[in-house]
Amino acid sequence: MTTIRTGLRRRAAIAASVPLLVLAATGCNKSGGDSAASGPVKYPTKSLQLMAPAAPGGGWDITARSMQKSLTDGKLIDQSVEVYNVPGAAGTLGLSQLVTKNRGDAHQLMVMGLVMVGGVVTNKSPVKLDQATPIATITAEQEVIVVPANSRYTTLKQLMDDAKANPASINWGGGSAGGTDQILVGLLAKAAGADPKAMKYVAYSGGGESKAALLSGDLTAGVSGASEFKDLVATGKVRALAVSGTTGVDVGAGTPAPTIKESGYDVELMNWRGIVAPPGISAGEKAAITALVDKLHASEQWKQTLAQQKWDDFYKSGDEAVAFFKSENERITGVLGDIGLAK
Repeated sequence: MTTIRTGLRRRAAIAASVPLLVLAATGCNKSGGDSAASGPVKYPTKSLQLMAPAAPGGGWDITARSMQKSLTDGKLIDQSVEVYNVPGAAGTLGLSQLVTKNRGDAHQLMVMGLVMVGGVVTNKSPVKLDQATPIATITAEQEVIVVPANSRYTTLKQLMDDAKANPASINWGGGSAGGTDQILVGLLAKAAGADPKAMKYVAYSGGGESKAALLSGDLTAGVSGASEFKDLVATGKVRALAVSGTTGVDVGAGTPAPTIKESGYDVELMNWRGIVAPPGISAGEKAAITALVDKLHASEQWKQTLAQQKWDDFYKSGDEAVAFFKSENERITGVLGDIGLAK
């Protein structure tokens, strides 16, 4: 039952010390845009608008604001960077705005990721992710499963035993319906021998809302990216039961949380995030945006951000990013069907 509540290395040397990127545009537009370009492209030439298609406090918002800080503090560009939020429907409202209202505007970029791939499917979005212009994947992050500090659950096995025996007794909460968090709950249920379709999952449009619900007692367990709960884990308000990667990581308690596999369930899942641009931009504009993100990825500021946020470096740009986006769309659609969230 689902309740929805509103809510950069290969081209790092390019213009490495020049704030304003100037690239020669050659060939046809491979970005899906419909305008040709010739001659040099200066970028950016005005304020860069970076959309987080979710409410403040969540993973996309944190990623967008971390990019903003690295770009400006590192003086990687000589223009301002503005972050704004367009929450709703697993990011598909923001995607719709990017594809329609922002079409052809190379100074409009959007953070997206695995959650949006699933959201397009589960929300039956009329606007598809392949209508946007792929730029890069930038990070991957482990998911973490947490419970309030006063919860009787001290291990993931205890929680999943009850979820299997009495699914209605466990209120799960996390990000948008069909996103990484709910996919993880479904995969856990399958691994534990429970019915994924019977799991009670409450979907929130931003991390701030799910945190409040967890602390108020509305939720039995919360699921999100490790960076989103690290403050609550560090202050002792919630307890981390397990993380979803191949190795345990410290999500704020001072010691690594066990992995889901170490807890007895054959499940691994990483929440990746990336950057897309609107359709209708030129090949030269796409190349200039990609070079800027390459430059960001190679910067010391961004390396520090990865360490501070405990994000994995998951960088793919250019044709590699295009191929990855396509393969992920196919994979996640299949997973959603397996757990009853897609036809």
